[in-house]
Amino acid sequence: MDHSQLLRVLIALALGMLIGLQRGWHERNSRVGGRIAGIRTFGLLAVAGALTGVLHPLLGPGIGIAIGLGITLLLGLAHWLDSSEDHDFGLTTVMAGVVTYLLGSITLLGDLNLAVAIAVMTTVILHFKQTLHRILEHLSDSEIRGILQLALISAVLLPVLPNRSYGPWNALNPYEIWLLVVLMAGISLTAYFAMRLTGPDKGVLITSLLGGLASSTALTLSLARMNTQLPLPRLLASGILLAAAIMYPRILLEVAVINPGLLAALWPPMLAMTLGCAASAFWCWRHKEPFGRIDTAQLATRPFQLLPALQFGALLILIMLIAHGIQAKMGEQGLWLVAIVAGLTDVDAITLTLARMAQDSITADTAVTGITLAAITNTLIKGALALFAGHWSLCRPLWTGLALAILLALLTLSLT
Repeated sequence: MDHSQLLRVLIALALGMLIGLQRGWHERNSRVGGRIAGIRTFGLLAVAGALTGVLHPLLGPGIGIAIGLGITLLLGLAHWLDSSEDHDFGLTTVMAGVVTYLLGSITLLGDLNLAVAIAVMTTVILHFKQTLHRILEHLSDSEIRGILQLALISAVLLPVLPNRSYGPWNALNPYEIWLLVVLMAGISLTAYFAMRLTGPDKGVLITSLLGGLASSTALTLSLARMNTQLPLPRLLASGILLAAAIMYPRILLEVAVINPGLLAALWPPMLAMTLGCAASAFWCWRHKEPFGRIDTAQLATRPFQLLPALQFGALLILIMLIAHGIQAKMGEQGLWLVAIVAGLTDVDAITLTLARMAQDSITADTAVTGITLAAITNTLIKGALALFAGHWSLCRPLWTGLALAILLALLTLSLT
């Protein structure tokens, strides 16, 4: 007896019974004999799939296809008879049965770990039917469009892009560039839904905390404009400072994904800026003005859209070309000028660019200094935006906190 085959058949039985357990629980109130398939049937479906794997060397792949078609027809017939009685035309149980049969085949012929993972995912999807339906009921057309667009640029476009360098100085890798676009789009869409779930009435600070994940600069502009309507400068300044404090850990997260080797040198200045902004935000919050109910609906970011993602990709390409060109003409120190200029508009693109370049073309010190300079520049821009869109009363508490963060970053950078 082949004990390894017996073990795999038993695993197939367990996986089928796991799916059947959920199906049986879901239809537990049905009359006896009224269910299409329960825990025993699903277990046997998985064993049938496993047996096709046992018979495959003797009878060839046709045996698995023939049995699979027969099982599908039987499940379809049972579903037709059942639906004619209770008028429930859902195909979930039929599809779950087909998946269970295929899982049984995978346990004998394929990757056992893959079979276990698929079985667990299938059970989870089946069990959370009501939760998924409630989510769908509350999603708007723009939100569905955003999810589909993110799926399009990640699951469809990303795998077909070439993973090699092109262009001047071999600076452009289509796969890596688009991967960074997907990364940023995913962060933004996640932040949007996080804000949507918390609701617009949770307060300026919660909105700022979540808005900092998407764009602390955009949130700064929104809060600065709000200050012209609501005389709450210290409260709004605390929100801007908190959003800025989120930006620096976000930079560390992006670097950790692209080039974790930079974290040891980068975390001290980023931590210093985070602590400076967070401490100033706390002081402003403790000394905030009395206020009533504040409507923060206008601060919610929009779901992901394709055009902003393409704009970010174009900006990323431009910065990559400029960065590699300046490096070729001026050496590594010329990249610091690029970092300062890039920080005026977007700190993420230059962060991702320098982190990638530090893998093969520049030193870690150059990359860390450039990323820190971009963060400092972007921090200064927040103060300028507050003055431009807000009021001088907002700038006094805000500038104090931003100045403290920049001072701590420069001090930390000089000591490392």
